[in-house]
Amino acid sequence: MPVLAIDVGGTSTRAAIVSTDGTCVGSARARAGNPTSSGADDAAAAIAEAALAAMAGAAVDPGDVAAGVVAIAGASGQVGAWLVTELARAGLPEQLTLEADLLAAFCSGSLAPAGYALIAGTGAAAIRVRNGRIEATADGLGWLLGDAGSGFWIGRRAVLAATRDLDDRGPPTALTDLLVAELGLIRSSGRGTDGRVPVLRQLVAVLYGLRPVELSRFAPLVFDAAAAGDDVATGIVGSAGDALAATLTAVLVPDIAGPIVLSGSIVSRQPAVAQRAVRSVLTAAEGVEVITVSDGLAGAAVLALRQVGVTVDDSILVRLHGSLPPPVADQA
Repeated sequence: MPVLAIDVGGTSTRAAIVSTDGTCVGSARARAGNPTSSGADDAAAAIAEAALAAMAGAAVDPGDVAAGVVAIAGASGQVGAWLVTELARAGLPEQLTLEADLLAAFCSGSLAPAGYALIAGTGAAAIRVRNGRIEATADGLGWLLGDAGSGFWIGRRAVLAATRDLDDRGPPTALTDLLVAELGLIRSSGRGTDGRVPVLRQLVAVLYGLRPVELSRFAPLVFDAAAAGDDVATGIVGSAGDALAATLTAVLVPDIAGPIVLSGSIVSRQPAVAQRAVRSVLTAAEGVEVITVSDGLAGAAVLALRQVGVTVDDSILVRLHGSLPPPVADQA
C-alpha cells in the first residue's frame, strides 16, 4: 500500500503518494499551509486540498493509504485538533502524523543517523539530528520573534531600507525604486501637506495591508540589488548569512561533524548566503559534507515509508528525487 507525504511551507503545500519502492505515483500543490502564518483553518484546508489532489492523481482512495507524514514547522507527534476535523471532513486517513519540516529536510538530503539541517525559506531554523530524531533546535520562532536570515527577515529589511531612504533617515538605495515598482506605485517629487513625499504615504498604506509573512516576497529585490552593486542590499545579504551561521552554530556539537543539509529558497538558490552560513563549520572541520535540497517532500516520504517498515536505502532516496516533481520556485 502506498504512503502519503506532505511538506507544508510558508509559501506552498506539496503532497505526494509514494509506493513502497520510492516511486511517486501522484502529486499536487496547494497554497501555504502553515497554521502560524496562515491561520489554523486555512492551513488545514490547504493540507487537505493537496492530499486529496495527490490521491486523485494517483487514483487511490484514502483507505488505500498505509500511512502518512505531514512535515510542518514546529510540529511533531499526532495530528492536532486544528487538523483532525478537516481531515475527517475530507475523508482522509486518520493515521497521519506530524513531523518537523526540519527533520524532513534532513531526510531529503541524507539517510545518516546523525547530522544537521539548516532551513531558510520564508522562515529559518536549524536542527541537530541524533539516532534519526531531532536532538536540538535553534530559531524557527516565527516572523515576530525570530527566523533570522529568512526570506521574511530579508524582505522586512528591504522595506525598512526603502522607507528610511524616503524618510531621509537612511542612505539612498536601489531597493527604494525596486520596491516602489514592485508594488505598482509612482515616485514623484515634492511633499504633501503632511511634509512627507507622497509615495512614502502610499507605500506605508500598502505594506500595512499585507500579512507580515508576505514581506518575504521582497527578498528577491535584495538579491537583485546586491548583484547590481547596491551597498545597502549587499549588507543585508551578508547579515542574512551571518544570522544563519549563528543559528547553525547554536546546534553544533564536537561529536557530530555532519552532514549538513541545506534547504529552503534562501540557501538553495543563493550561493553567497549558503556559503556564509556554513563557512564557520567548514573551516572548523575537514571533510564535512554539505548537501542542498529543494524542500522536505522526499524526506516526508522517507519518514512515512519508515512508518510502514520499509528500510529506506540510497536507491529508494534516489528514486524519490527522480520521480517527485520539482517544486515551483518560492518567492524568496
